Amino acid sequence: MNGIDKITARIETDAVADAARIAEDSKARCEAIRAEGEKQAQQAYWDKVKAGVAAAEDRVQRLAKTADMEARKSVLSFKQSLVAEAFDKAEARLNAMTGEEYVSLLSALAARAAVTGTEELVFSAVDRKLYGKKVTDRANAALKAAGKKAGLTLAAEDGAFRRGLICRQGSVSVNCTVEALMAQAREDMASDVAAQLFG
Repeated sequence: MNGIDKITARIETDAVADAARIAEDSKARCEAIRAEGEKQAQQAYWDKVKAGVAAAEDRVQRLAKTADMEARKSVLSFKQSLVAEAFDKAEARLNAMTGEEYVSLLSALAARAAVTGTEELVFSAVDRKLYGKKVTDRANAALKAAGKKAGLTLAAEDGAFRRGLICRQGSVSVNCTVEALMAQAREDMASDVAAQLFG
């Protein structure tokens, strides 16, 4: 083997060794890159899983809050309907009153509403005919017994309402109709009625 062959053989040996080392380095780098890629893919996967779980939990909480609000609204609506039903029944009972019970109620209302004792009492057409004179007389008796002026009179005209009466003097009137009394009772007593029903 001459000098050139030796040099060529040596270059060839070095080149093969370098190629083997480069291949080994490349293989190691590829392995490291693959491992890092797998690690990043795993991390991305678990990040997505965590984000999905957090989003699901958030949605469940929002749905639970919405369901709770809807349930509260339904309960409140039910309670309000029961309170309204209680007032409706009371109004129906007042509207169904007749005879002595009704005369006692109206005469007490008239005596309490009278300020001067000389007011006119206005009734509906039916109540005026059936109870007007009795109520006026009994209200005057109550005023007299209380030491007040007892000059209430029965108005000549009928009122445009169903039950109860209006105590009127000139342009001033006290509305004691069943409708007005119940509207006032609803305003004043709704919370008390609710407490009695649901206390």
